[in-house]
Amino acid sequence: MKTYEQINDRIESGKAVVLTADEIMDYVDKKGLEAAAKEVDVITTATFGPMCSSGCFLNFGHSKPRIRMSEAWVQDVMVYTGIAAVDVYLGATQLRHGDPANMYHPGEFRYGGGHVIEDLVAGKTLQLFALSYGTDCYPLREIRTYFTIHDLNQAIMVNPRNCYQNYNVAINNSSQTLYTYMGILEPNQKNANYCSAGQLSPLLNDPYYETIGVGTRVWLAGAQGHVYSEGTQHAGGCERTPGGVPTGGAGTLALTADMKRMKKEFIRGVSFPGYGVSLALGIGIPIPVLNEQILKYTCVRDRDILAPVVDYSSDYSQNTGKIIGRVNYEQLRSGEIKIDGKSVRVGSLSSYYKALEIANLLADEIRRGDFLLAKPIAALPKDAKMKPLVKRKQPL
Repeated sequence: MKTYEQINDRIESGKAVVLTADEIMDYVDKKGLEAAAKEVDVITTATFGPMCSSGCFLNFGHSKPRIRMSEAWVQDVMVYTGIAAVDVYLGATQLRHGDPANMYHPGEFRYGGGHVIEDLVAGKTLQLFALSYGTDCYPLREIRTYFTIHDLNQAIMVNPRNCYQNYNVAINNSSQTLYTYMGILEPNQKNANYCSAGQLSPLLNDPYYETIGVGTRVWLAGAQGHVYSEGTQHAGGCERTPGGVPTGGAGTLALTADMKRMKKEFIRGVSFPGYGVSLALGIGIPIPVLNEQILKYTCVRDRDILAPVVDYSSDYSQNTGKIIGRVNYEQLRSGEIKIDGKSVRVGSLSSYYKALEIANLLADEIRRGDFLLAKPIAALPKDAKMKPLVKRKQPL
């Protein structure tokens, strides 16, 4: 019905009709699928929540004399230096040097890689300490200095796994409190936690990856970035509802963008007691209305999306693959679900409010002509399965 080129022409001329994934459902109910597909050009989707597989490449430039960093820390958080002389990679879940971790369980994990990334984007002054073994071309063996993001040549966010298509609802069947990356889980099914924007979430609005693929332009914490690969643990070949919605984790995206263009309110360091540190990110992805089927997918409602309920006291930790059952996101967002006939209160690690804010900000950028769509250069795998790590006593 439409092409990327036609939609971008309408965006540039200020004529594009753009709605959020939160708005499109009622619009289609009112107008009908065929009429709405002709009128609407773009649907904006979004999510905001913790995404552990995130990090960034930083380039410091060369000191006088030069140094080839073999070990380095930013704000006492170790960065990876096994690349070029003054390039480093900072991971969101890296702990600060000297953090007692879970020595006195549950640990507090007050500061780590995610917090450094937040402070960088906020423009704060940070400390770099680096060591080297010294070479003829890089003679300096130690350096300590202070910098801001504006001093760096590059600060590039490179995230191996963001935007899980769907995810677990975590619950605890044991008699002990659990401290997990899904938050604190009280004993005997007293609470449950989930983490998804549901009907606003990007890949739930494009379940078969018809428009989101390698090369898709995305809104990453306020900066324009793109999908550079399928994400790690991407497993599109999963069980789905009759409407095509995955009933488990399924797809993921690998994303990148320039951190110097990011907005601090959409990037936050996160501490999980008893587990560690992470990074909460805001991500928005536009979906072009190329045809009626793509539009129909974006009309998915929370009640149509099923998430697996998993016991984190045994089945998750032991990787049994068992689930207690499935609940939909309408039930989850109500704040209460039923498990074995028992009412269980529910909390969310993601923010629907922030996701909706992002979807509207992205929609406004598109309407102004400041954000054009990019046609994918390669599709995401639709039939990939996730493999386990096999423990072997000897080489194959």
